[in-house]
Amino acid sequence: MLPSIFGRNLFDDFGDFPFGGFSHHTTNMMKTDVKDKGDKYELTIDMPGVEKENIKAELNDGYLTISATSGYSNDDKNDDGKYIRRERHYGSCSRSFYVGDAVTQNEISANFKNGILTLTVPKKDDKHLPEGGNFIQID
Repeated sequence: MLPSIFGRNLFDDFGDFPFGGFSHHTTNMMKTDVKDKGDKYELTIDMPGVEKENIKAELNDGYLTISATSGYSNDDKNDDGKYIRRERHYGSCSRSFYVGDAVTQNEISANFKNGILTLTVPKKDDKHLPEGGNFIQID
């Protein structure tokens, strides 16, 4: 059991790194499962704490981009109304998937329920694949 201060995990303060970390607000954002359903793909994206109106799905140049924004506020006051602690968290994230130039916006369906976005994308033969060869060497 980890120690807590004001009802929070002691390590929550160490989790606000730009690339993740211990923060429970960002580690579960947009985990995606992709299933091959024969003639289509089904994408299931976890979006806990995100409201439907804060999700945007866009198709441009064969790329399906899903973006979301979220935020929360945690205000604790004592009996006099003076702040003991005041915290806010706002963030955004996005993921892109290449679905091909042959897929149109009208062929993609989306459903959001209980913090899970489910997209159905048809499989299409696409002769035009993104150009490769501009890779960065990782040492």
